[in-house]
Amino acid sequence: MTNLAKYAVSTENSKGRLVFESSPQYRSQTQRDRDRVIHSGAFRRLEYKTQVFVNHEGDMFRTRLTHSIEVAQIGRSIARVMNLNEDLVEAICLAHDLGHTPFGHAGQDALNSCMKNYGGFEHNLQSLRVVDQLEERYAEFSGLNLTFEAREGILKHCSKSKARKLGELGERFIQETQPSLEAQVANLADAIAYNNHDLDDGLRAGLIDMEPLREQALFAMHFEEVCQNWPTLPERRMIYETIRRMINYQVVDLVETSQENIEKLQPQNIDDIRQSGPLIKLSETGYLQHKALKKFLKESLYRHYRVHRMSLKASKIIFSLFEVFMDDIRVLPKDVQYRIQSAESSLQEQSQNADMFQARMIADYIAGMTDRFAISEYEKLFNPLTLT
Repeated sequence: MTNLAKYAVSTENSKGRLVFESSPQYRSQTQRDRDRVIHSGAFRRLEYKTQVFVNHEGDMFRTRLTHSIEVAQIGRSIARVMNLNEDLVEAICLAHDLGHTPFGHAGQDALNSCMKNYGGFEHNLQSLRVVDQLEERYAEFSGLNLTFEAREGILKHCSKSKARKLGELGERFIQETQPSLEAQVANLADAIAYNNHDLDDGLRAGLIDMEPLREQALFAMHFEEVCQNWPTLPERRMIYETIRRMINYQVVDLVETSQENIEKLQPQNIDDIRQSGPLIKLSETGYLQHKALKKFLKESLYRHYRVHRMSLKASKIIFSLFEVFMDDIRVLPKDVQYRIQSAESSLQEQSQNADMFQARMIADYIAGMTDRFAISEYEKLFNPLTLT
């Protein structure tokens, strides 16, 4: 990382970790962050968590794990050409979905409804909770003890009321300042990845019609070029080639637009970055194309009746599990029961709300489930023929 830009995150300008640790041998601090994410249990569970399609719907559809890896690849490519800290970008990209529930956004919406009287549920805050508290792998601290810069990149969104409870990490939402360029890159890499890859999966599943898709400017410009160059290519390969070109086009657009923004600002250090407006952006044309495709996917894919059916079933599972766990914690695993009971006695002594704590612990447990584990738990609890 000797060629880092002077405004990139480095060991010298990092705000460090919540718990001090001596510098690692043969690795940078951000490499350590990246490695801790990869070795975490929450990261492994992403393999069986929904991106758009429930995991068992087909082996070729993306999961939260493959999505996170693809986001990291795009993010690193952008960071490298812009002389940013690519290890930090990779760490943020790999960790950004650690707090996602089973069953994708349907699961998150259902769990948020369950938690409406207990502080709500939001996957960005849950991802932070995973790396700050829930992973239990190290002797000296709970969580992964990531650097401030990795944690701020993971927390992409946050209301001001919740930000006030996060100390220094929440200040940028209150003061309306910006995170590092590395965090901004990870955010846009995520947006590029899910738009293009959800399109790919939707086409593979037969849920998106080609005719209205060819009216989308971002798709049409590249698909027509592919058809002209390779008119006899099978349609599936034409789609692969088109989506590859779409991603490359957006990455180039983002890099060139962002470099122009940085050149105009002439930042001298990371503080200049934090005090400016967002600098990592698509061009106006690129953003409008991206926004139009996102709207198209919302109407054609995410609201497709087959996806909606999956979402309804997923919501029923989440609601049912939450309700039965709140009613009787004895159906929870022993370790979860123990944590709830231990904390409840302490909370009662302090006149704090034990129900609030119990609900949060149950939300942690449900959010950590994979799709298939949640389905299995539902079967065990509600199918009278399943006795174990």
